[in-house]
Amino acid sequence: MVRRGGGIQNIELIDKSELIPDYFQLHIQFKTADAMGANFINSCLESIASKLEKLVQKDSEYLRGGEIEIIMSILSNYAPECLVRAAVHCPVSDFIPEKGWAGNVFAKKIIQAIEIAKKEPYRAVTHNKGIMNGVDAVALATGNDFRAIEAGVHSYASKEGKYTSLSNAFIKDDIFHMELLIPLALGTVGGLTRLHPMVKWNLELLGNPDAKTLMKIIAVAGLAQNFAALRSLVTSGIQKGHMKMHLLNILNQMGASKNQKEAAIIHFKKNIVSVKAVGQFLKKNSF
Repeated sequence: MVRRGGGIQNIELIDKSELIPDYFQLHIQFKTADAMGANFINSCLESIASKLEKLVQKDSEYLRGGEIEIIMSILSNYAPECLVRAAVHCPVSDFIPEKGWAGNVFAKKIIQAIEIAKKEPYRAVTHNKGIMNGVDAVALATGNDFRAIEAGVHSYASKEGKYTSLSNAFIKDDIFHMELLIPLALGTVGGLTRLHPMVKWNLELLGNPDAKTLMKIIAVAGLAQNFAALRSLVTSGIQKGHMKMHLLNILNQMGASKNQKEAAIIHFKKNIVSVKAVGQFLKKNSF
């Protein structure tokens, strides 16, 4: 890993005895270059723990009469130092009017929606889940551990002691700004990146990015997903898109033809979608 430009960056002994009696952490920071490096890090940690234990047993002066017990050696999926920021800005006047609103009104609606997610955990959880819809999709497509990413990102959202929005938006000098800041630890080499044919193809589609570039791509996907969700929420409502997808799922399950699907989409723009209603529509329209 050192040859690839990575390796151990810092070692720190942290006293946690106020939380757990006689508990200390040996906190080791790694730079993994373009690899996610989970297996490598865990192997290193276990090796270091074994050597430390043997060193102390050999020379008891290190402990001054005490004892040492290694509880466990494991990496953390929380990487608050490994941050990526995605940001976008445009003149408020460029906003396409929605529901008869002027551009500045539409932009302020987006800002208000994010402000609610900053202050209200019930909203923040679903707000951030929408961001992760975009993040997880690209993470999965590129062979990265989306569960580890999720755990780290949601922990970061709680870093101030209260769960809050990962994104932010504001207007300055008639320019709308929206940004997203998240921790990402991922890789473009090792693991599934060269084994799974779809992962390999997806990375090729993205131009075979290094880890830093992939971090940027994933953050942008999360920001775009967030804006799209907020746009729906403050205008037509989220269910319009959800129910269209639900309708298509039902039509596919019922084996509807292309003509039936096109007719159903038009019909259910003004009618309630349900399995029963779709079934009855298809019986009446068997073309």
